[in-house]
Amino acid sequence: MKAGARMSEYSFSMFPNDGFLDFRLFQYGWEQCEPLYSFGPFVRNHYLFHYLFHYVLSGKGVLMSSNGGVTSRHHLVPGQGFLICPGQVNTYCADELQPWKYVWLEFDGLRAAEYLDRAGLGQAQPIYRPGSGGSEEVGRQMLYIAGHADASPLCLVGHLCLFLDELVRSSSTRRDGRGGPLRDFYIQEAVNYIQQNYHRDITVEEIADVCKLNRSYFSKLFREAVGCAPQEFIIRLRLTKAAEQMRMTNETIGDIARQCGYPNQLHFSQAFKKRYGLPPREWRKQNKTGRG
Repeated sequence: MKAGARMSEYSFSMFPNDGFLDFRLFQYGWEQCEPLYSFGPFVRNHYLFHYLFHYVLSGKGVLMSSNGGVTSRHHLVPGQGFLICPGQVNTYCADELQPWKYVWLEFDGLRAAEYLDRAGLGQAQPIYRPGSGGSEEVGRQMLYIAGHADASPLCLVGHLCLFLDELVRSSSTRRDGRGGPLRDFYIQEAVNYIQQNYHRDITVEEIADVCKLNRSYFSKLFREAVGCAPQEFIIRLRLTKAAEQMRMTNETIGDIARQCGYPNQLHFSQAFKKRYGLPPREWRKQNKTGRG
């Protein structure tokens, strides 16, 4: 629920999501708040795995962010930003004398957690503070997306990638790459194998064997690099592929479930509802493009 005075200026757009998997936009815009305008308490739970990033353009404000039952209070100024993670309770409020203006992106994707982790951002550390190199390019890329809703989906996802790259590069909490080229080779081999075989009953042991690694060691490397366990990555890929097929084609839900590695349609429906918040049939009614 929103509380406080009305907003004076606001821009909001939805993204069509034409088949992107690594990174996907959902909503984006900018907002000039009135003094003491607040939002929350709120939980990002409409869809699982979405992230919401705000970048402060001018003015000041406060974020109240929960982590493990403890709420922290963060004061933000221009050039800083804050990340809201799925399932996290947050409230944010504009300053009384210098209300903030911010630009925001809502996104996810199979590699979103990996790059946020590289930037040192997460539920325990939601505040983006730039290092010595500054943060102007982070805001520039976000403003491009927010101001070009009529651009092609490929163009907007390209700018999302540039935003994430700059977020990692400029973050004062940036993590050094772990594992080096050899680790990246193993992970790319694993991801390629999963993308080629997600439609069948593949196991973590099988993937680790393809990479010639011990299962436990492989799982550790994969989680560090991608931000989730291998089995969770497989589930997310299957459901993402299924959602795209439901949106773009007229195939039956049962056929789509089987093509995406779910021979049991009930199990598919349960997993899909947990991921997207709606049963497959209802989600399709709301998101069907009319093509196919």
